[in-house]
Amino acid sequence: MKHHPIFQKANIWQKALINRTVVAPMSRVSATADGLATDEMTDYYSAFAIGGFAVIITEGIYTDVYGSQSYANQPALVNDEQRASWVKVTRTVHKSPSLIFAQLMHGGALSQCNDNTLAPSAVKPVGVKMASYGGDGAFPIPKEMDLMDIERMKQGFIDGAVNAYKSGFDGVEIHGANGYLLDQFLTPELNHRNDHYGGTMQNRFRVIAEIIAGIQASVPQDFIVGLRISEGKVNDLTYRWADGIETAKELAEEIKASQPDFVHVAVQTGEWERDSFFEDGISLASIIRKATGIPVIANGGFHNLNKAEIALKDNHADLIAIGKVALADPHWVIKTINSIPLIPFHRDMLWPEATLSHTRKIIKELNLESN
Repeated sequence: MKHHPIFQKANIWQKALINRTVVAPMSRVSATADGLATDEMTDYYSAFAIGGFAVIITEGIYTDVYGSQSYANQPALVNDEQRASWVKVTRTVHKSPSLIFAQLMHGGALSQCNDNTLAPSAVKPVGVKMASYGGDGAFPIPKEMDLMDIERMKQGFIDGAVNAYKSGFDGVEIHGANGYLLDQFLTPELNHRNDHYGGTMQNRFRVIAEIIAGIQASVPQDFIVGLRISEGKVNDLTYRWADGIETAKELAEEIKASQPDFVHVAVQTGEWERDSFFEDGISLASIIRKATGIPVIANGGFHNLNKAEIALKDNHADLIAIGKVALADPHWVIKTINSIPLIPFHRDMLWPEATLSHTRKIIKELNLESN
């Protein structure tokens, strides 16, 4: 098993990675009420490093006080106290040869905890809020962002990245996926703007390009700045682009021009083949990778090692993100390489709440703890 492509060393971002595995970002709503990372979160993230993952991407971290927060008990990187709270996390992770990236996130119209939401346009989101993340009922109609709102939002991402650097993170992932604010700018059904942030793909992508450029101008050159994208949305699992592959190619060109250090191509339902391919058998990940030459992270059920081998060998991706099975067993890499039984994922680990303490409780109740 140790010879499987996913477990081979890689040199990416001028860094020697111990393998090609990445912990996917997963919201755990376990910070303090004022957005501080906790000792419980330190244990959670360091377990992935001890367990052999090469790269760890945190849960979404909110970036400003004007509407970016998506959940109650979501961690933040807005002020000095929040920044300082992450130092223990990064120092503990770095006792192992793993990298850790902070995912920077603005909930936009999909905030679970804010009724005064912001969005590119005043379009009511479909679906309802998520009970396991503290949400209840329908989403409100958001306020259409004016240019001052957009400038404050962009600065929040830039300041969040600077705080991530000061906290000891190796990089950041800009959350432009899954229906949250930056994805709302990208989505024509949600972005009806008539200014330079609406209309063409170039205009809809503009805010992301400006955030990437602003971060890169504010942090050292070796600080890694990536971007997460997707078609599917947390409130609309079946959403796909109307013109599919053409939209993917247009998006790839904008990504190429903005030059992030990686692109994380996410799927919403956890099934790569179902959510990431177009009719002619070409994946979104491969389109991005071929058009940009930028390292690509793919996710979507890749604990299935046959699927992971195809993604790597057929040039769909450079790195593979693992989500729910890593949540269930943070030692997935080491255990898989050595054929040691794994703690299996169970739906109840994230239901009716997605907190770290609830997951531990379910593992104990189901007698799934490692011997």
